[in-house]
Amino acid sequence: MRLDDPWYDTSASEGGEPDAAGSFAPAGPPGPADQRRGHSAADIYLEVQRSEAFQEVRRRYRRFVVPASLAFVVWYLVYVVAAVTAPGLMARPVAGAVNVAMVAGLGQFLTTFLLTGAYARHARLRRDRAALELRWETQEMTRGVGR
Repeated sequence: MRLDDPWYDTSASEGGEPDAAGSFAPAGPPGPADQRRGHSAADIYLEVQRSEAFQEVRRRYRRFVVPASLAFVVWYLVYVVAAVTAPGLMARPVAGAVNVAMVAGLGQFLTTFLLTGAYARHARLRRDRAALELRWETQEMTRGVGR
């Protein structure tokens, strides 16, 4: 696994960062490798977008996000509908001054934090490595292509 970041290895002379005077250096002409390829950056990104690896990363993303989002929205709507239609239930004491509505409201916050943690774990275990590989491939393909 590579640890350096391909998006930040462009020197100032290649137009990526300001020079000592604070202005950006002009980008040079495309190199010979780019003339062999004959692809623009847009073509390369479209090719990557159509690739099976990219589609798999998107499928993994949707497989987690769509059900999790739907479950959270349903949970939120149940809370709101219960608060409006069943005030007696929501006012029922649980412990001392704490009632069902407070427990459910705090449950909304807890659910948000748990869902955020689950999303971060899912991304780390199921998508990050594949997305980083796509990023490296795209960076290598676009290296030196005029913008």
